[in-house]
Order: sequence, then C-alpha cells, then structure tokens
Amino acid sequence: MARASCRADLAGGTLDLWPLYLFHPGAVTVNFALSIATTCRIEPRRGNTIWLRSVDTHTEERFAGLEELQRTRRVRHAIGAHLVRYFAPAGGFLLETRSESPAGAGISGSSALMIAATAALARYCGRELDREQMRITAQNVEAQIIKVPTGCQDYYPALYGGVNAIHLGAEGVRREALAASPQEINRRFVLAYTGVPRQSGINNWEVFKRHIDGEKKLRRNFSQIAAIAAAMRAALLEADWTEAGRLIREEWKLRRANYPGISTPLIDQLVAQGQRQGALAAKVCGAGGGGCVLFMVEPGTKPLVSNVIAQAGGQILPLELCMEGLRVNEEPGPR
Repeated sequence: MARASCRADLAGGTLDLWPLYLFHPGAVTVNFALSIATTCRIEPRRGNTIWLRSVDTHTEERFAGLEELQRTRRVRHAIGAHLVRYFAPAGGFLLETRSESPAGAGISGSSALMIAATAALARYCGRELDREQMRITAQNVEAQIIKVPTGCQDYYPALYGGVNAIHLGAEGVRREALAASPQEINRRFVLAYTGVPRQSGINNWEVFKRHIDGEKKLRRNFSQIAAIAAAMRAALLEADWTEAGRLIREEWKLRRANYPGISTPLIDQLVAQGQRQGALAAKVCGAGGGGCVLFMVEPGTKPLVSNVIAQAGGQILPLELCMEGLRVNEEPGPR
C-alpha cells in the first residue's frame, strides 16, 4: 500500500504551471502537507481481470484484461485507469484507492492520489522510480486526464511531507524543506470546506491563457504574487507570523483581481465571519470557485473561529501538519 498527503498552499500558486514561472524570475510556491491522506493498494488476483475500486466515491469497474481497459474510452476511475495503461502490469489484480479529502476540496486530493497510485503501481511492477521521476509521471498522466496543463507544486507535499518552498526557474524545479514549527502551524490555521467542489483545471486554464496571451495587468499581478511568495518563504524561516498573515491577505486581493470567479458568496461570508472572530487572513485553496478556505488565526482563537465558520456553513476539516512523506509498503507483485 502507498500513502500520500494532501496539501494547503500558502503563496505562489499557479506560478508552478510551465512556462508561467519562466516569466517571473525567482518564482517560488510555498505549501505544507496535511494529515488528510490518500492511499492506494494493489492485490493480485487469478486470471486477467482488472478491478478498479474507489472506496470513498463508491465506484467500481472491472475489465476482462489490459487490452479491454486500453480500448475503453470512458472510465469511472480515471486515475486508476490512466496509470494502469501507463504501467501495463501483467495479469489480474485489484487496484483500490481511498481519499480522506472531500471531492474538489482544492487541497490536491487528486494529485496526492496520483502519487500514491504511481508509487503503488511502480512497486507492483518492479519499476525503480525516484521521487522526481514519480512526480513527473504523476503530473504528466494527470494532465492527460484533465486535458489542461498541470502545475508541479501539489506533488511535493505528497512526496516529502512538511513545509515546502518549490523553486521554479529555467534550470528546473527544486524543492526546499522549510523548518517551520509544526506546533505553530497546527494552532494558527483553520481549514474549512465549502461543500462545493471547485474545478481547478478550468479556473487555472483561463488564467493560464490570459497570461500566455500577454495580458499586462495579469502579468503585473503575478509578478507581485511571485514577490509575495518569496517573502512568505522568508517569513516562515524567520517565524514572522504577523508578516505571513499580511502576505496571505495581499495575495488574496491579487488573486481575486486575476479571476473574480475564484470566490463565491459563501466563501465571502465565511471569510467575513472568520475575520470578525480573530482570523487574521484567509484564502481559498487551489484555484478556488469552491473547495476549501484556509484561515490564519491568532493563537488561542482556533476553536472560536472554527465554531463561527461551521455555523456559517463551512465544514471544518482536521488541520495538522504531516511531516511524513510518501510511504510505500511491500506489495506482492503480479503472479
């Protein structure tokens, strides 16, 4: 079985889409891994039948063999089907996935599951992949699934855990582990699900196209977002939480200017209610339009802010920094 974590993004999102970061020297994305996890297990079966099962979505489908799966155009378990096509394991097996993230929560549940399933299938097939190879494979296959460009930031918390600064430049992508205090993050942040799934591929694609088309205001905003993300990295390294809150507020203003659909009336209501009770800053997770909202609060006010947000219609999700990266247990290979 393979286990990988979801993430909350703090600053610099969307810049991780190639080639956007090439237009903003020094671009970085900052995020941290959550205890909300995804898992994938593979169980060999006699014969050639392939079972794909998603426990959390109550979805199951089966194919007579790899050839039938490869020629089937519409599948219900897209992550499992596309990765099985890529790895092409021999014989019959059950591939079962589970995600603790609500659907469309914006905390990279699909990307974390891509990492878990990639790792499980690589182990099952006897393929030796290092973490960067897993990231590239998972990112490229996910792009095939959603049919728009995918960013790279979501895969690093799933692979490494902890707090991450993803440096993006012409020389490539590099992950830096940030030594932020787990205790401070756990007591300073609240995560609320709006109950409305977001469509990150659509939102990011619209912004991506406008950026590539050279929209001047959008590019200026992203230059400011890049500077904010670099400052967020520095603030976390210095444990300057006052500055971190200010940066979250500033980035949220810029993102709303980039794409008005990033917020909704419910998100606006949750943010307003949270701020009245001690929330210092708030932002949507991922591309917005629904999904989760991340709140930064004063120490000691987390229970009060959580209660007010829940009364306003948000579903409070557990927020605990996960320091553990991808974990893969031994799986029996194909018979």
